[in-house]
Amino acid sequence: MQKELENNFLADFENNQNIVHKVCRIYTTNPDAHNDLFQEITIQLWKNYSKFRGDAKFSTWMYRVALNTAISLYRKSTRAVKTQDISEVAFKIQAHDYDDTEEQQLKQLYKAIHKLNDIDKALIFLYLEDKPYKEISSTLGISEVNARVKMNRAKDKLKKILTP
Repeated sequence: MQKELENNFLADFENNQNIVHKVCRIYTTNPDAHNDLFQEITIQLWKNYSKFRGDAKFSTWMYRVALNTAISLYRKSTRAVKTQDISEVAFKIQAHDYDDTEEQQLKQLYKAIHKLNDIDKALIFLYLEDKPYKEISSTLGISEVNARVKMNRAKDKLKKILTP
């Protein structure tokens, strides 16, 4: 029974692990933090896999666990002492930037998303994943109307950040 559970989890996880990477990218700013969060989300998914009833799609359940884990860790980290990644120090000499325009825009978008609060990050993330409001509300545990209202507010915040 345990081996079957493990095999099912590994198959489901492998088919949907890009969700975890996307959540990590939204909530972290460097590779080490990304890896730590990925590991923590994976642990939480495994711990709770036996409780997955199949009422929703596995991917929807995975979004919920991943976002809740990321938000919990994000809230804990806001209480911790802030440090700065050495690669982001202002005096670092910049090489000529050869990124194409689309990649540069994507970087700016992620930088702006990092400035949002944890719930707004989750909303924007699910919106960028083309999730319908019904699935967004289910994933975040809020009403569909509330999801629409919060989404409009999050989009407005993001627009203000992106347009100085």
